[in-house]
Amino acid sequence: MNGNSNVGNSQVYEDGDQKNAPQSQAEQEKKDSRFHEGKANSHKANDSRKTIANKLAREEKRQNEDDDESEETKALKKDPTLPARMHGNEPSKGAKIDAQIQAEEEEELRRKGKA
Repeated sequence: MNGNSNVGNSQVYEDGDQKNAPQSQAEQEKKDSRFHEGKANSHKANDSRKTIANKLAREEKRQNEDDDESEETKALKKDPTLPARMHGNEPSKGAKIDAQIQAEEEEELRRKGKA
């Protein structure tokens, strides 16, 4: 069989939009789409690609955060009901229970310390 057919219109047999895209166009699209994707694990703090200067700055910032506790946070560690009372409110039930547990634990520690 030869490729010369006399049957039908020649436009029916043209491949038109069914041609494969050139390889160069496929490579270019691949390069362009690469920059729209994020890299996996790129935001992890312990990423080995981070610079030493960035690591040192982050550690220094973490050390300073511990020192910057507010008075309210310090008071909360001593008495769980104090922040509510500082704002003129009645402490919550949970805060009252926490204060009671804290008092019981302190009493037990005193007893064990003296015994």
